[in-house]
Amino acid sequence: QVQLVESGGGLVQPGGSLRLSCAASGIIFRLYHMNWYRQAPGEQRELVATITSGYTTNYADSVKGRFTISRDNAKNTVYLRLNSLKPEDTAVYYCNSKSTVASGLDYWGQGTQVTVSS
Repeated sequence: QVQLVESGGGLVQPGGSLRLSCAASGIIFRLYHMNWYRQAPGEQRELVATITSGYTTNYADSVKGRFTISRDNAKNTVYLRLNSLKPEDTAVYYCNSKSTVASGLDYWGQGTQVTVSS
């Protein structure tokens, strides 16, 4: 079965940093694009960052220059480094994988809470 297991969330002060991890199993990891989404209370889920199977990256304007997505295919893991955190970054962050060869075939992690507060 497919599993995406997330870790690294927590409570930090404004200006602080976190690194989120998502470990995948049950898929040929190198053939999937990987994404991070987030969802704040009362808001729709937002695409935050993407890294393709070819290591191309893209970011939402709200996090560009502060967040960095990366992947380690040997460990079947995707990371999101969150720097210079702001209160508006508070949300549940979700890992997502999308097949490069099968339309509509994607999977989701359980989510991890990030809270930015003084």
